[in-house]
Amino acid sequence: MRSIRPLLAATGLAAALALTATGCGPTEDESSDKPSDSASAVAGNEGSADVADLADQLKQHGIDPDKWKNGAWKNWDKDDWLREAKDFVNPVIEDLWKPERMTTAKSPTKTLAAGDISGDQGVTDPEPAPVRAEAEDKPYHKNAAPVGKVFFDAPEGSMVCSATVIKDPKNPGKSNLVWTAGHCVHAGQAGGWYRNIAFVPAYNDLGKSPAELENAQPQEVAPYGVYWADWVSTSGEWISQGGPTGGEGAPYDYAVMHVKPEKGTKTLEETVGVALDVNFDAPEAQSISAMGAWGYPAAPPFDGAIMHKCVDRPGRLSISPGTPTMWRIGCTMTGGSSGGGWFSEQPNGKLALVSNTSIGPVTSGWLAGPRLGEGAQEIYTTMSDKFAGR
Repeated sequence: MRSIRPLLAATGLAAALALTATGCGPTEDESSDKPSDSASAVAGNEGSADVADLADQLKQHGIDPDKWKNGAWKNWDKDDWLREAKDFVNPVIEDLWKPERMTTAKSPTKTLAAGDISGDQGVTDPEPAPVRAEAEDKPYHKNAAPVGKVFFDAPEGSMVCSATVIKDPKNPGKSNLVWTAGHCVHAGQAGGWYRNIAFVPAYNDLGKSPAELENAQPQEVAPYGVYWADWVSTSGEWISQGGPTGGEGAPYDYAVMHVKPEKGTKTLEETVGVALDVNFDAPEAQSISAMGAWGYPAAPPFDGAIMHKCVDRPGRLSISPGTPTMWRIGCTMTGGSSGGGWFSEQPNGKLALVSNTSIGPVTSGWLAGPRLGEGAQEIYTTMSDKFAGR
């Protein structure tokens, strides 16, 4: 298994992500390794109009807001499971995602399987050699603040993915947008929208073990607080074609979330201090010397507590005829890293998000992510327009 350190040193990719976050942590005292809990210490900011709108939205779907928050969301009757793009609802249930509930969330392992790769169209590159996932330097708020965990509830129980804070063109400097995988928010053709979707940037900031997390302070687990998705968009192809192993929906397995703080009034970008650009026009694989994937692998041999990264030269993977090729890199990360951002260095020297983890083989030797083109850009632009000035 080859080391990634020579590649890391040659490209500066890992250092570039760290530099975007340096000095923007949740602490005012940069000499401290423990972020303050100021991000989650302010009273809730839900306005009465927002609450009324949400109540009306829920009632349109036959959902009683009070019953929902008191546990009715646990009803996964297929006939009542909202699945269409316009039907997303995700009311905030304060204190639902307590540290102990976060630590017991499982990875959506079956969505990170090899799947049926039925036709390579003659464009699939040779399978890459495995790249050992390397633990990110701690504290995360100084080295990879835009990366975090997505928590959500599915019929199988509490689940976890990874995600990245991204820029919002219509709200510069005040983005509330998060990029993740479609299968982290929607079950695809066999189901609907997952529930209680929330994002925690720089989760487990000090990189404590699961045993240590049992006694960790809330600000160590969620240094910037908890951000709830109040709107999510994924591709129509994922909703109609996505399957347990990705299926033909895998090349379209991406999603954009708009979030709001469970407590406090600051936007996500203001709180975290950084957000990444998204590049929808990345060059061909052979023109890119390195691509890096970040996330929180949770399936064995990992435990979901530690942020990891892989850097490798990307290749191409074709799932089936008629679908776009995907990016593929060598990487030993497992389920739980799903949705985590893939970054590459742009001509201006800055990093941009170019993909997200979607699928990988059960042997955990590589990962594949969708190419972000016009369809992904349309979702991103529409989300920015929807919340312009808000």
